[in-house]
Formats: sequence, structure tokens, C-alpha cells
Amino acid sequence: MATIYVTGHRNPDADSIASAIGYAELKGRLDTRNRYVPVRLGECNAQTRWLLERSGAPQPRFLPHVMVRACDVMQSKFPIAHLQAPIRQAGIEMARASLELVPVVDDDGALVGVLTERALARRFIRETREASTLEDAPTQVAAIVEVLGGRLLTGEDKPLSGRVWVHSMDPTRSGASHGDVVVVGNRADAQRLAIDRGAQLLVLSNGSEPDGDILALAEERGAAVIVSPLDSYVSGRMITLAAPCGALMEREPLTATSEFLVDEISEQIKESHYGAAVVIDPQRRPIGLVTRSALVAPPRRRVLLVDHAEQAQSVAGVEQAEIVEILDHHHIGSIETRIPVTATFDPVGSTATLVVERFRHGGMEPSPATAMMLLGAVMSDTIILNSATTTDRDRQVVEYLERVLALNAPEYGREMFEATSDVSEVSADEIIGRDAKQYHASSGHAICIAQIEVVGKSLLDRSDELVAAMRKARESRDLQLYALMVTDVLTKGTDLLVAGDVGAVARAFGLPAHDSQIELPGVMSRKKEVAPQLLAAM
Repeated sequence: MATIYVTGHRNPDADSIASAIGYAELKGRLDTRNRYVPVRLGECNAQTRWLLERSGAPQPRFLPHVMVRACDVMQSKFPIAHLQAPIRQAGIEMARASLELVPVVDDDGALVGVLTERALARRFIRETREASTLEDAPTQVAAIVEVLGGRLLTGEDKPLSGRVWVHSMDPTRSGASHGDVVVVGNRADAQRLAIDRGAQLLVLSNGSEPDGDILALAEERGAAVIVSPLDSYVSGRMITLAAPCGALMEREPLTATSEFLVDEISEQIKESHYGAAVVIDPQRRPIGLVTRSALVAPPRRRVLLVDHAEQAQSVAGVEQAEIVEILDHHHIGSIETRIPVTATFDPVGSTATLVVERFRHGGMEPSPATAMMLLGAVMSDTIILNSATTTDRDRQVVEYLERVLALNAPEYGREMFEATSDVSEVSADEIIGRDAKQYHASSGHAICIAQIEVVGKSLLDRSDELVAAMRKARESRDLQLYALMVTDVLTKGTDLLVAGDVGAVARAFGLPAHDSQIELPGVMSRKKEVAPQLLAAM
């Protein structure tokens, strides 16, 4: 099943989180072919945390970005070789998987290197007139028995590091000496001469059985004897293929973790002669391969946006993602899609209202926890149905949820605001950034409008501190204007604190400014009553 992340905006508020939870639940019921996962792009504010605790809904997990990661494109089925395994087996597995490398692991399964096609080619297709040798890759007798499919008649399983000879003519002309491996047929004289010269392994080809005196001589000299079913030439080649992977592997392969961005490793993969990066877990165990072919048109991560349509407010990397749908109650923003998608921009007080309407249209009812989250989101965004953005559809949704949950919505809303309005211990930086949204004016400049709902006027005692924090944020983010709406849910009005051209803002509302503060009686909606005026003024 493909994963589709359902996400609200950065600095998520109650509507953003509840809509993500609710719409993910609904879409998951309607579309069983995909997995819909609600996520958040920042820390939940106090109001949202209160709703999550009150409803029992799990907090969506944090999604840092939707850029393509190694785990999104990696090949999860691939061969792995132990460092003592014969290179023949690793080479066969490499060919079967159409790869240019095989990861090599130790006894704990941790990556220690990679065996590559180039390493095999350099060993077996190099120009030489000398005998093959195991000097650079000491090889166990048991490994040779395995690759030959033969039988060990006598001798210990020990590492061999000598040269490999095939006696096909007068053995007296051979250069075999102490520690070497000799392949010979059913010629007793050649077998005896090889042992006399100090060969540590005698391989009898074509299933030849040695005489008793040959075996006795081999035992006396400490030499091993293997009977191979293969002919002399093939037996000789197979012996060198019994060398351990650990001897020929590259010890510092290109690696990545599952969360590595593909952009960060793509150039290294392209430049690597084996054309891949090994994806490892925290214990360095190989869990995937990112190959060159995976870099060609990699699959994009899929997202469904709720409660926003501004790229600056969305998840990092959204321009690289596949947007499958947008559900919002704000204006059409700067998000661009590569293909046509279902996009809803409906003028209601809360995105949660749209989610509930879709539940009802589908003949479904949200789970109790989700219903409580959605009700809290509507009451939050409409400020207990008092905001100028409140519509009859919001009221109908609230009435429906009251019946489903058997509770009084206004009382629930007041309890939520009263429980979360105390910000006396919250820093100025957190207050101005808790529910902040960035907009782009027609002039090309960016402005930021934050909002905080309070009960009473006590927060305005910190206005100097708040304005100072906004000025700092405005400079660091190169904003034309930074504004904070301090909205009192009891008096149903807003005090607007401004960092920027206060005069232009005051003229936009036709009201006087006192230092950096403008009183806006009856104004409660950022979307409908503040953002349009500020964008026009800028």
C-alpha cells in the first residue's frame, strides 16, 4: 500500500491537526488501496494539546520533509555474502540479481565491505603468464571442497596461500613447491611427485580415486586430498573461486541510512564504479541498495494538504512531492501541482467543517475521538462561532457533532479557551510563532500574521516584549511586516501589534495607532478581516 501523508500547515493549530486526523480517517475508509497517515509539521500548541488529551486522539507524528529519501527508492531484496563465503557463490548471486556488487557482512550481520564485479574481473581477467595463486586470498580447504562439490579424503581444514598448478603433462617440469595446490588426474606418479614437492593440497580430477599408498603418503606429509567430479581445467579455475569474499572486498563502500536524502548521495552513486550505495540500519546491517537505475525518475512522496495552500506554510520539499488533493477554507495560495488534482477552497469558518461534511456525505460518522477533535477545531477557528468567518454550515456541523457526542458545544469551546489562554509563562518568541502564517503580497514582499486567543487583556502588558520579538523575527526572515493578533474571546475584539510600517497598517483599517498597537473592536478573523487589509496595504 502506498503511503499518503495528510498534513496541515507549519505552526499547526487545532484546525490543522484535527482536519489532518479526521480527513486521514475518512480517506482511509473510502480508499483501502492506500494508507493515509495524519502528520504534523511542528509542535502542537496548548489548545491542540488540550484537545488531544481531552479526546484521546493520538498526536500525529512529526514529518520533517517530503523530499525523496533512500528508503523511498532502495531495493530491499538483494543478495548478501559472509566475509568467509566463497567468491564464486557471491558472483553467482550478483549475476542473478543483475547487480554490480554484493554487500559483505561479518558474523553479526554488520556491513564490512562490498564485493564488486570489478574486483572479480581484476582477479580473473588480468594479463599474466604465471600460475594462479591464493597468496592474496588465503582459502580454507573446506571452501575448496564446497565449490568443487568434491570429497575430502584426508587432511585438515586449514587456510592455503600457495600457487595453483594443473599437471597435464610430465610433472617433473612443474614448478609446484611447498604450500602449493596441485590438480592432477589418475596418474600415481604425478600425485606422488606433487606430495614429495610439498603440496599442501592434492586435487584429483574426474572423480579419480587415489591408491592407498598415496593417501598414506599424504597423511604422513600433512597434505590434504580432495576428489573432484570436475575435469582438471575446471577444477583449477574453481579453486581460485573458493577464495573468501573478505579477501577481495572493498572495505569502505558508499553507505547511507534510510533517511538519507537521495539528492545527497546521487552524485556519489553515479561516480562509483559499482553504481550503488548500501543502506544500513543503526547496527550497520544492510537493509537496502540504492542503485543508479533508482535515480531515474524516482517515485515522489505523496501528500494531501489540508487547511493551507501556501508553499511557505507547507511541508519542506512539497515542491518535490506529488500533491494528491487540497482541502482548504482559505484563499488559493502559491502551491503548484504537476498534474490536475482535486482542490477545494470553500469559504467556511474551519477546514474541520469540510471534513465533517464529507463524512456525512459518505454516510459515515467519525470515531468519537476524531469527532471531539473536529468539534474543538470548529470552535477554535470560529472562536466559539463568533468570528466573521462563521457560516451556517459551521453551525450545522456543530449541531451535528453535539448530537454525536452528546455535549454542549459552546460550553466545550469556553472550557477549551479558558484552559489554554494563560500564556504568562510562555516566551515572547513562542507566542509570536505559535500560530503564525506567512503571506506573499502582490509587491513580491512577504508578511507574517500571527494570532493568539486570550481571555482578558493581561497579555498586552507584555506588548513591548512581543513587538521586540517580532522586529527581530522580521529582520531575520526579511519580512516587510510582522503582525500579532491578540484576540479576546470574551470581548470579541482584537488588539493588533505591528512590527513594520505601523502607519500604513493604521490607514488600512482607518483607525489610529498607539505606538505599535492598533485596537480593532469586533475583529476576530485573520483570514477574512486582517490578512486581506494588510496584503492590500503592502
